[in-house]
Amino acid sequence: MTQHKAFIAMGSNLGKPTDNILSALTALNEDPRWQLLAYSSLYGSKPMGPQDQPDYVNAVCSVSTGLTAAALLQALHDIEDSFGRKRLRHWGERSIDLDLLLFGDQQHQSEQLKVPHPGLYERNFVLYPLAELEADQLLPNGITVRQQAQTLTEDGLDVIICQSDILI
Repeated sequence: MTQHKAFIAMGSNLGKPTDNILSALTALNEDPRWQLLAYSSLYGSKPMGPQDQPDYVNAVCSVSTGLTAAALLQALHDIEDSFGRKRLRHWGERSIDLDLLLFGDQQHQSEQLKVPHPGLYERNFVLYPLAELEADQLLPNGITVRQQAQTLTEDGLDVIICQSDILI
């Protein structure tokens, strides 16, 4: 079975967001359909959507899987559902959000599956954690994660828990 390296963005701003991210990392680590390879620090960020919601906790992780991109995305949605995720409004509050950022060197553009993730290039709360994991990873736009991250400021981003302090 061909293995694919995938990168997953994680976000939460309801309940106990830090605990939600750590629990989601544990769930990802325990799932036999992939191997959790690495995870970033946890970052605090302001909401990018409606401002009448709590701040977010964000992270990025990488997995190795034999699943297809579509099957992995469905599995991520299943995990979101198990955390009680409700999709009430666009860019609204959520208990957990798991977005498929990159899936090997594959690109997909369908209504159900967009890889690379459409927000990848302009979200500092995604690029900075991704740079912790794979700064030299070449993105589909032809530049590295580090270079792309440097096009954005770190304004509004705060490290909540350092990568080295997370034990999964």
